[in-house]
Amino acid sequence: MSNARLKLKNAHRIVIKVGTSTLAYPETKKLNLSRIDHLIRDIADLHNSGKEIIFVSSGAIAAGIGRMGLPAKPDTVPENQALAAIGQGVLMHIYEKFFAEYGKTMAQLLLTGNDTIDAHARENSRNSLMAILKMGVIPVINENDAVATDEIRIGDNDNLSALVATMIDADVLIILTDIDGVYNSNPKTNSQAKLIDEINEITPEIEALAGGAGTKLGTGGMFTKIQAAKKALAAGITTLIIQGSEIGALRRCLQGEKIGTIFPAHRE
Repeated sequence: MSNARLKLKNAHRIVIKVGTSTLAYPETKKLNLSRIDHLIRDIADLHNSGKEIIFVSSGAIAAGIGRMGLPAKPDTVPENQALAAIGQGVLMHIYEKFFAEYGKTMAQLLLTGNDTIDAHARENSRNSLMAILKMGVIPVINENDAVATDEIRIGDNDNLSALVATMIDADVLIILTDIDGVYNSNPKTNSQAKLIDEINEITPEIEALAGGAGTKLGTGGMFTKIQAAKKALAAGITTLIIQGSEIGALRRCLQGEKIGTIFPAHRE
């Protein structure tokens, strides 16, 4: 067990980000309630152990697609914003139900890019988050897709999770996704691809492994997760990318088990 992974046992303030690929069935695009239940139970149990948890969640548009019975995601921005508005309520209702079953209170926050960049708005967002945490409540955060425009939106919840982690001085950022971590080549096309256990520096070569910007992989794929890790590392926050569908993976990685890819922060 590496020293970086051993230190995870002492992490107190943890940002957990989950993507749509983890929350929804790939075939129907509808929410996977069993997986969500296991995830919320793990988060509630971590909270019981005394840790502060901030939960950044995608999935509003997927929930809207499911509620409206659509076969696929629409192409236009207004339609997707409408689905986000519909799905946000659906998703929060599901989270509220599962959190309540495990004795937890949650609070919803919708953020835009301005809330994390503008000094005054950032301070207000931080103060709100800190007050929620002080109350022993679990914040559930998403980008405000229903009203955000290209000029003010962050663009993906990977980068949003990193901005939130830096805003509240988190100890660890954990990104849950549909792949085991960062590989030395594309595991979907290369059966010999190997998982990289630890990345100490995000070099251009590492970014190239993630597909780079402007590719299919680079839109909500591994590239945005590497971008998020880079932001978090710059603020001295250790980051992990792990498989979100594996039951108990969240708890096990925080116990120091060798799961996914870790980006250790280099600070005293």
